[in-house]
Amino acid sequence: MRRSFLLLCASLILGLGVSQGNAEPKHAIAMHGEPALPENFTHFPYANPDAPKGGRIEYAWPGTFDSINPFIVQGSGARGTLDLIFGYNVFDSLMQRSADEPFTLYPLVAKSVETDDQRSFVEFTIDDRARFSDGEPITPDDVIFTIELLRDKALPRYGVTAGKIEKMEKIGKQGIRFVFKEPDRELPLILGLMPVLPKHAINAETFDRSTLTPIIGSGPYKLETVRAGESITMVRNKDYWAKDLPTKRGFDNYDQIRVTYFRDENAMFEAFKKGLVDVFMEGSSGRWANDYDFPAVTRGDIVKETIRTRLPSGMFGFLMNTRRHVFKEPEVRKALIDLFDFEWSNRNLLSNAYTRTKSFYDNSDLSSHGRPASEREKVLLAPFPDAVTPEIMAEGWKPPVSDGSGRDRDFLRVGYEKLKQAGYEVKNGALTAPDGSPLAFEIMLKGKDGEQLAIAWQQTLRRLGIAANVRSVDAAQYQQRMINYDFDAIVYLYPSSLSPGVEQIARWGSAFRDQPGTFNFAGVANPALDATINALLNARTREEFVDAVRAQDRVLLSGAYVVPLYYSPEQWIARWNRIKRPETIPLNGAQLPTWWRQD
Repeated sequence: MRRSFLLLCASLILGLGVSQGNAEPKHAIAMHGEPALPENFTHFPYANPDAPKGGRIEYAWPGTFDSINPFIVQGSGARGTLDLIFGYNVFDSLMQRSADEPFTLYPLVAKSVETDDQRSFVEFTIDDRARFSDGEPITPDDVIFTIELLRDKALPRYGVTAGKIEKMEKIGKQGIRFVFKEPDRELPLILGLMPVLPKHAINAETFDRSTLTPIIGSGPYKLETVRAGESITMVRNKDYWAKDLPTKRGFDNYDQIRVTYFRDENAMFEAFKKGLVDVFMEGSSGRWANDYDFPAVTRGDIVKETIRTRLPSGMFGFLMNTRRHVFKEPEVRKALIDLFDFEWSNRNLLSNAYTRTKSFYDNSDLSSHGRPASEREKVLLAPFPDAVTPEIMAEGWKPPVSDGSGRDRDFLRVGYEKLKQAGYEVKNGALTAPDGSPLAFEIMLKGKDGEQLAIAWQQTLRRLGIAANVRSVDAAQYQQRMINYDFDAIVYLYPSSLSPGVEQIARWGSAFRDQPGTFNFAGVANPALDATINALLNARTREEFVDAVRAQDRVLLSGAYVVPLYYSPEQWIARWNRIKRPETIPLNGAQLPTWWRQD
């Protein structure tokens, strides 16, 4: 998800058309550099083209759902229908992303892609064989319909993408061209990842309403059974037109996929132990270290694997909603960040399995940690002299370190001194703001997720007279409160890739602060962030891109919107041995759609 703005407005304003330069149709497109695979590639290197087909896979997901439309704001959409979690598509996109490159797309619904050096337009040519699951052909009209429908009726991020398009036009029988309002490095790839929806089978007027009625798709699976809030079952479309494309060989190997919803991860794990779930993506270091001694593991019926990825850490932490008065002041947020005792938590709650996160892009060259700002970063940040602290400009963010005892007074003093400097003082046992209000807030959890960490932070804060109330809500309430930003603090993960891009606008862009249903949960409106995001989207070289991302990282860390917790560069996956996988692991880690069943 990455992109860029470069100006080529003169020709558009003068009506002279768009210069195509050396544009010509190609089989693939990369965000930076050239695609790794040639036009005649036979399959992705991390897929087994000879993987057997058949059988059923049972997955699990915590929470519930009340809609199977994953595109809209209303309701809680079912996971698994749009490559959100498990990677199985009911809705195919124009092109297929490789999991072994930072951001490169290869043919799927579109057999070729064309753009110019400035990326002022993109043209896709739809494969003549492309079909929806009901057998109807996929046409340029369906692509135009999809863009307009999602622009008008779906989540705000689709409207942002559509708003960058000057015009859409059909080229010949199978071509569809998008001319951009401004040249944009990433927009051709973002459009390449757009799903294609059937114009002939969708009522545009009611599309934005929650529904449990399956939508006709364009992907390898069709929705077969929907049990509201309990499970969805998908069946492989045996007439799927793309099953022999190089981008699909070795994928989509199960005849049937069922995703069952559970109240929490503990219930999911118990179902996995009983064989009711085939694959368990472990998220608890304690459970991974201590709870896999049941008979199925000792017999060898269950395989435990630790798979190392080469991805940035992302940011997992306590996210503070700056729309709330309690989190309005950056210095207060910085003090609260300094009062999370990672060393105690890692030792007592996490089996010492994790590393403290010090950057939104830890574990990669995109991280600012331990690196002084480059000259290019300094120039980029010069218009915003207060956006980055001198310490973070010099070497990134360095959290205070405790002795791990849970009673380290020197550790507590770091955060407390910052609060004193902000005018807070203890009155009647409560830390009180200059206006007389107590420093108090609520940490909202979805069920029990993150409860131990929240309580650990709560207990540390309590020692200074700060009242942090931990409240668990059910999945449906959590979803609605997230959409409307109705919370003080939450435990949240912003995943990262090696090619951060347009998704950063939805997470941190000022324009998204007050729109419901976006990922700007922290309520950020920071001109320096807008500028660094614009720079990373406009980068033409890898060097420019890395500097822009590091500058964004410094602004985020200086803004103190999230209490950084921890990360692991590993995936912990347990599977019943009837489920097999390819030997090759790509850059992004395990790819479940390439696995298969072999009883």
